[in-house]
Amino acid sequence: MVKHQPLQVYERQLCLSCLTGIYGCRWKRYQRSHDDTTKWEFLWSLILFITFSLLLVWFYFWWEAHNDYNEFNWFLYNRSGEWSDGTVPILATTAAGFTYIAFLMILALCHIAVGQQLNLHWLHKIGVSAALLTTAIGFISVNQTWGEEWAVIPVSLQATGPFLHLGALVAVTALAWLVAGQIARTEKIRFQVVVLLLYLSVLLGLYMAPLSITSPCIMDHANLTPRPDVIGHQGAPMLAPENTILSFQRALQMNVSGLEADVAISFDGVPFLMRDRTLRRTTDVGKVFPARQLDDASSFNWTDLHSLNAGQWFLKDDPFWTVQSMAQREVMLVGNQGVCSLEQLLRLASLHNQTVVFSLRRPPHRHPCYHSWINDTLEVIRLSGIPQHLVMWTPDWDRGQVRQVAPGLQQTSVEKLPPQVLHQQGISSLLLRYSQASPYDIRWVNSNVSVTLYTVNEPWLFSVLWCSGVSSVSSEAPNILRKVPYPIWLMSPDEYCLIWVAADLISFTVVIGIFVFQKWRLSGMHSYNPEQIMLSAAVRRSSRDVNIMKEKLIFSACISLSVLCNCPPQGQPQ
Repeated sequence: MVKHQPLQVYERQLCLSCLTGIYGCRWKRYQRSHDDTTKWEFLWSLILFITFSLLLVWFYFWWEAHNDYNEFNWFLYNRSGEWSDGTVPILATTAAGFTYIAFLMILALCHIAVGQQLNLHWLHKIGVSAALLTTAIGFISVNQTWGEEWAVIPVSLQATGPFLHLGALVAVTALAWLVAGQIARTEKIRFQVVVLLLYLSVLLGLYMAPLSITSPCIMDHANLTPRPDVIGHQGAPMLAPENTILSFQRALQMNVSGLEADVAISFDGVPFLMRDRTLRRTTDVGKVFPARQLDDASSFNWTDLHSLNAGQWFLKDDPFWTVQSMAQREVMLVGNQGVCSLEQLLRLASLHNQTVVFSLRRPPHRHPCYHSWINDTLEVIRLSGIPQHLVMWTPDWDRGQVRQVAPGLQQTSVEKLPPQVLHQQGISSLLLRYSQASPYDIRWVNSNVSVTLYTVNEPWLFSVLWCSGVSSVSSEAPNILRKVPYPIWLMSPDEYCLIWVAADLISFTVVIGIFVFQKWRLSGMHSYNPEQIMLSAAVRRSSRDVNIMKEKLIFSACISLSVLCNCPPQGQPQ
């Protein structure tokens, strides 16, 4: 045991050197200090904690917003005119910044654990300031350009809330080691009381947090409704170019119950499928009609539209990172897709007895079909031969006339209207964004009208909406939702209550044990090594004072050695 003691001491000194060196560039032993952290450094520790908290929220937001990455990229395209995956640089910088700040937080906690003074190096202070400023700018930018996406946080908490609570409980329980150590080391009663009360308040808040956690997935298994129907939004755009016949065929292979599309009207009155205002992103209009690539898609006649290629862009941009997994035959098939008409979609849906829902965009003011766009679309529905009850009609324009011409259509609203208005207008279904309807709204409205929520691409979101009782969802990823035969997690209230109480009891027992052990371990250790006191004090002195102190220490050592050897110091007579 004695032989290994010097090696153990050396290892501890090496770890302490790395700890203080990386955090504050204090690599040498005499640079370390057990003194209290200065107010200035305490402020920087607070700034570090705030930056970590903001980055944690920012990271969580982008992690859960994965469901809407394509929507975000589409917003960027509408602003810049160029298609790119804007989430890649955001995710890369977020991961790098979060890793860096989390590492500094761990180092700071380790400093507190070993009783070292916090002294963040100025380079790290610049890094923390840059991370804080960048994150704040990111919050402001998202709020201005994509503010509706903040709604993903309360929705996602319905899926992650119970697990985030358990994770936070484990983290705060582990912090008991640091809190107990600080209380045991300090002799200031007021500091001990403040720290203890603050910690116990946070701990008590976490113990009672499940009272405010609500999730539709906390329910009896017998109350789970049937699996929601999945409607292929623009077909299966992860597997084939959006709004093309191939995309809808791929969606049908994923066992969808309906097809959804975006419809515009050509200059000669042919409804066709196109999401964008222009043809630049999803066709080769820049090659075929270079002078008209910025023109409205509705300004082209059907002959011109039919001559465009609507598949090469998918192979080039690879918007969902799926092209590399395609076989050569599939690549050739994708590259030969053209612009699809509404009639083609309706005939395909009628052949497979599938529901069709589409959003219809009115043409520009001087367009020949500006006043007849509703009748032109209804005529195409009639000529396609599809049963009217399979078509969900969403335009609010002149619903009374539509009901007279085609009384069998499913009147669908894209707004959450009061029940009396829905009944008055003969609306039998709602098409809403998933963030517009709470679980209570879904269950209440579902008893009167059917509800379809868009755009649902992630299994966690699909599971939450399933537990909420939604009848159908619109998805760009029917290939992913096909692999979710049951909600990701589902537990009864009694099961959750048992987990909650058990976690609180275990946490409380561990916290009490840690406080008792730390009190026993650190009791009687308030005396400090005189060398450490002098070296710590030397850190705060000027270099001249340090040299003088070293000379005094050497002279005192010489005197002590002379006395032990029974010989006078040099310079005195024997």
